[in-house]
Amino acid sequence: MKGFTNLRALFINTSLKRSNEQSHTGLLLAASAAIMSKQGVAVEHLHLAAHDCPPGVYPDMTEHGWPKDEWPKLWEKVKAADILIVGTPIWLGEESSICRILIERLYAMSAQLNDKGQSIYYGKTGGCVITGNEDGIKHTAMTIGFALNHLGYTIPPQADCGWIGEAGPGSSYGDQLEGGGRAGFDNEFTQRNTTIMTWNCMHLARMLKAAGGIPNQGNDRKAWDAGQRFDYENPL
Repeated sequence: MKGFTNLRALFINTSLKRSNEQSHTGLLLAASAAIMSKQGVAVEHLHLAAHDCPPGVYPDMTEHGWPKDEWPKLWEKVKAADILIVGTPIWLGEESSICRILIERLYAMSAQLNDKGQSIYYGKTGGCVITGNEDGIKHTAMTIGFALNHLGYTIPPQADCGWIGEAGPGSSYGDQLEGGGRAGFDNEFTQRNTTIMTWNCMHLARMLKAAGGIPNQGNDRKAWDAGQRFDYENPL
């Protein structure tokens, strides 16, 4: 257990529901979080719809016409976390509109650098949890995974999981079923992938933490700005 006790994980639910209560995505996020907590990871949950967090690609949108923006405060939680798990429902085959807001706001901070001159997200690990009742887990995971990776997060193998049930209208994850039981809770595929995603995020986060992050040879933006650039005309 002590191998993971120095890690912090932030689970962000981008459900369209105003609170985490009755959130199907929140239920599956909680399953992943429980695995991490049991291993000693410090876990925190954030329900984005419960906060005033407008869309935009600037650190503080009150400087761009919005009356209120809680993102600067929420950003401190993101910055402190070694692991970020993004949870979203699927709507019309895509992640939620609030998930897109989260990606925009994460992008807004991408100009910040760590003490090695790298993206502030270097050395952090990312994954995603997706729920719905029609196809689209892999497509949505592709979008979120690329966004996190492009910003600087390191994505471990099989860093996505989800539950979608049967195509068409039907039960969402955790709904009560006729005759007892709850939708998705006994789905081996979902349980297996959630477990693998969770452990792989922990393993990679621990490796990065122990290594002091990613070496900055060749990716130091401060060195690049200082003129220490690769000679592409004479590479050898």
